[in-house]
Amino acid sequence: MSRMKLLSAFAALGLLAGCVTGYNIDAAKEVEASGGSAFNAALVEEYRDLTVFEADEMYDWPDADLFARKALAAANGETVLPEELENWDLPVDKVDEIAGYRAELISLLDGNARTRVPEDAARAQGRFDCWVEQQEENHQLDDIAACREEFLAALEKLKVTPAPMGPERFTVYFDFDRSNIRPDAQAVLEDVVSAAQREGVTEFSLTGHADRAGPPDYNLRLSIRRAESVRDYLVSRGFLPQNISVAGRGESEPAVPTVDGVREQANRRVEIIMQ
Repeated sequence: MSRMKLLSAFAALGLLAGCVTGYNIDAAKEVEASGGSAFNAALVEEYRDLTVFEADEMYDWPDADLFARKALAAANGETVLPEELENWDLPVDKVDEIAGYRAELISLLDGNARTRVPEDAARAQGRFDCWVEQQEENHQLDDIAACREEFLAALEKLKVTPAPMGPERFTVYFDFDRSNIRPDAQAVLEDVVSAAQREGVTEFSLTGHADRAGPPDYNLRLSIRRAESVRDYLVSRGFLPQNISVAGRGESEPAVPTVDGVREQANRRVEIIMQ
């Protein structure tokens, strides 16, 4: 990005002593992803590494600042895309190749690569941006080749489609006539949180149930309260309430069929589906 870099270089001379560019770089070196998707967390690492390399080894403040801003945006949960090629002054004979690979990368990312293989997806995006930055400079041939080869290796991993799997399910149980989260249920919910963060899942379907002790209309309300308790727990762990659907089935769908009036632990439950 020759014109942009030139302007940024002049700006950096005036700002590096304690303003925007230096602030972004210093902040990116220390930033940690807070919540959000596994993809964004991995992307923070990629752009932080690029920031450190450009600032501390190459003394390229404008590009270090660019990557720092992308690291900070990813840490903030923002959608960060691979570099737009029109912002860079690439060699003419390289434009078509890089543009073709960018389109392929975007297609895979917009498929489900960000959630299916978040670390590989972040690696591919980070190495693509590294390739673009090095290719514009066009004089460090080993660095250009390394970024390109690492990008292509990561891209290949995004193309591997695993066998289709159903949504992951969890179940938590409740005491008789209660909707509070007991310790064993909390342990299961922490497993849900860990799995969701690992797989980049942000949406859940919660269905509450009750056993057949008590009136059906009361059991319906109780099953909804149980599902709401699970929702409240997930919200407390950073998930958005609008991404969590809640439903109650009362005593109508028992895990263990019983006659009316029977208390049955297996039926006092909330079923959790990660979507």
